Amino acid sequence: MHFDFSAALTLATFLTGIITTIYWLIQRSKQNIINSKEPILVEYAKSFFPVLLFVLVLRSFIVEPFRIPSSSMMPTLLIGDFILVNKFAYGVRLPVIDTKIIDVSKPKRGDVMVFRYPKNPSLDYIKRVIALPGDRVGYFDKHVYINGERITQTPLGLYDGVGLGANMTNSLLQHELLPSQEHDILIMQERPSIEGEITVPAGHYFMMGDNRDNSNDSRYWGTVPEENIVGKAFLVWMNWDSGIDWERLGSTIH
Repeated sequence: MHFDFSAALTLATFLTGIITTIYWLIQRSKQNIINSKEPILVEYAKSFFPVLLFVLVLRSFIVEPFRIPSSSMMPTLLIGDFILVNKFAYGVRLPVIDTKIIDVSKPKRGDVMVFRYPKNPSLDYIKRVIALPGDRVGYFDKHVYINGERITQTPLGLYDGVGLGANMTNSLLQHELLPSQEHDILIMQERPSIEGEITVPAGHYFMMGDNRDNSNDSRYWGTVPEENIVGKAFLVWMNWDSGIDWERLGSTIH
């Protein structure tokens, strides 16, 4: 368990709910008292409780917003993208303790997934699912290998970066075809990359950023356990990079 915004929201909802309930029970036992003025603490609790409860349910079980702070998922996600994450795509989890109570589905290769960084669970990371439990995954010569099969990349030319991602201009733009998903990636051919091969442990996932040579991912710190999963990214609802990029509003994430 880690104390973060989710924990603070849960605690605030619990406290305002308790205060509201206790006062209601006291008032029921004193039906002969008319027009008694509510204490200021009770007034605030009654006002905030339904709002906090709505936000808690929405954020914990349905959808949660995130902001992309880095270039690790370019060209799919740009610096300054505000995204929405489906919290029930991979199962319903209780807030704060992150215990799964309803199993819905498992991550698939190619999913863009938000998860808690294994080395520091207070940090949320977003990467692409490259390999599933039991897969043998390797990375050699800028290519992904899954169970011995080299994943196809098709050249699309040079990338033209914009805004805070302008430093990625002239990187190689490649179209990568995973077994269940196709997407674009960036490659910096002149930059050396870490290489190697592992078998993904049971209950774990191998994650990589689409900006392959500018991503701190499973190649460096290992796989992501299932209990660290937050949800599946599905929509860019706004981009703010020195102004609003109207073309990205409402873009689906593939």
